[in-house]
Amino acid sequence: MAAAGYYIFYVINWIMTLLPLRLLYIFSDFIFLFLYYFPGYRRKVVAENLRNSFPEKSKEDLRVIEKKFYHHLCDLFIETLKLTHMSNSQITRRMPLVNPEVLDKLYNDGRDVVAVLGHYCNWEWLLCLPLYLKHQTVSIYKPLQNKYFDGFMQHHRSRNGMMLTPMSSIVREIINLRQKNIRSLFAFINDQIPPKGDIKYRTVFLNQDTAVYTGAEKIASKYDMAVVFFSIQKIKRGYYSLTVELLFEHSAGLPEHLITDTHTMRLDEIIRSAPEFWIWSHKRWKHKREPADA
Repeated sequence: MAAAGYYIFYVINWIMTLLPLRLLYIFSDFIFLFLYYFPGYRRKVVAENLRNSFPEKSKEDLRVIEKKFYHHLCDLFIETLKLTHMSNSQITRRMPLVNPEVLDKLYNDGRDVVAVLGHYCNWEWLLCLPLYLKHQTVSIYKPLQNKYFDGFMQHHRSRNGMMLTPMSSIVREIINLRQKNIRSLFAFINDQIPPKGDIKYRTVFLNQDTAVYTGAEKIASKYDMAVVFFSIQKIKRGYYSLTVELLFEHSAGLPEHLITDTHTMRLDEIIRSAPEFWIWSHKRWKHKREPADA
């Protein structure tokens, strides 16, 4: 049944995404009506997340952010599907890397890099990274439960030579690449919620006590990698920019949790500047602090 559903989706998607983005955005506007009005998609989750994150904002302000978020979510869905027929030249034109010299210098200095980002703007178009960088790019990912759709996403994400690896295999990949003297960049999307039993650290994020992953910090510190933050900004519909922000040139010996706190705070700042582009529909704060740990 799962296979049949996937192949039906694949055929429909392949035909539909032959259309240019400017026409596909008509479908995005149509999907918005269903996600926002009827039947709606996680409206209570989104409203609660926004209310807790921005207690200083009025109901009217929160409603404006909520509506803009659903518009962006629909655009993101369409833009991800469009990858089926987007050429590399189209992607790089729509998401240029503003300052490649930051990573070029680290490469020339013989440095491996940990890059941290969030589910902000359009992270799926980062499959263009290998087109910009000298580093071998490695994306840390969590496989989807549906193996067919997981294969679909892996095909797109790896099409330019980006390596994909689950967190459980990252150390093996680092050792393998270092033995081959291949300078590499390891990209972590670090704003997901850890499983309850794996929570090792909490910090303040968007005005709330938040469980966070520390894997990026541990990897960077263990191998003394440079740490950068990928800041993606939406210029207009279908156009983004990617800026590299150097957080730490060396990470070995830094105080514990400094790296995690720094990139978490930076994402917090970016979200506050334009909150409609973050994914508010996730149950990001479902694991509350236990009373004994408060």
